[in-house]
Amino acid sequence: MSSTLERHVVTVGGLRVGDGPAVVIDRRISLRGPGNGATGLGGATGPVGPGGATGPGGATGWDRVEARRDGVTLVEPGSAADLPAIAGAADGVVIGAAWTRDIPLVRAVAGLGLPVVVERRASATLEEWLGLADYCALECDDRVILCETGRLDLGLLRAARAASGRPVLADVSADLGLSAAAVAAGADGLIVGGPVGGTGDARRTEEHGEADVRLAEEAVALVGALVRPEAPATLPECRQAIDRVDAALATLLERRAALAGIVQTLKPVGGFAGRDMARERALVARMAEHAPELGEARLVPIMNAVIEAGLSLAEERSANGRSHRPETTA
Repeated sequence: MSSTLERHVVTVGGLRVGDGPAVVIDRRISLRGPGNGATGLGGATGPVGPGGATGPGGATGWDRVEARRDGVTLVEPGSAADLPAIAGAADGVVIGAAWTRDIPLVRAVAGLGLPVVVERRASATLEEWLGLADYCALECDDRVILCETGRLDLGLLRAARAASGRPVLADVSADLGLSAAAVAAGADGLIVGGPVGGTGDARRTEEHGEADVRLAEEAVALVGALVRPEAPATLPECRQAIDRVDAALATLLERRAALAGIVQTLKPVGGFAGRDMARERALVARMAEHAPELGEARLVPIMNAVIEAGLSLAEERSANGRSHRPETTA
């Protein structure tokens, strides 16, 4: 197991993974077909490269890779024969969970010269996972990223990040609902594209990819703003970090206003007339424990504005006969 606790940062394409905000990767290509046999992106078997095997309509999977140069592309090889093409077209190479014990291919992948994403085999222990990552690190100038996939073990993800210092991705393509939990557990990034292979996967990606990315990016912005410390070095980076905190703050304020509206319907006297100043003072005191630099004196006007905005909204909704409870969909 790796013994260093120094935080590693690995650059993949234009993304810094392991430092600053968590990232979202929506393109993971697999050249392995059903049963772990090598299958080209267009559905043809065998090694595939630019100009190689084609799928229906004459388009190769590599054509789709080339068309997506606006994002980061990770590629899992079907065999060692795929590696030269991967080296010229991908931003990172994936050691898939299904073949982590194929040491000759693992060695060839690690020596390719690209950042290496090491997925965890479903039955692998933490020691086995990190041991494989350390083995790859010797061949790829330590540019290794861990990836938890399949049925996610977020506790193991957190432990791997803490024990190794390496960045860790979570592949949430099978359950996007885990995006926020994965970021909260310490994931440095989310993979939302899943193992894209044949043309059916391509259609799925086109139809649902943008919505998937938005959902993951929202989790990164809202949860990441609370749990990931940032130290931006430039004015644009600082403004982007502030924007992420503001997005989280706006979401929390909206939720607080909804809850405050419900409270008004439960109190004997609601609205501005029913304000409990003693409770408000106690609230500010508790908040000051979480924000000691701001302190009670600065928090008083902030929370007064928040409370008055919530009460104003509650009275407006009552006057219009609207419910205070959040709308839900079946």
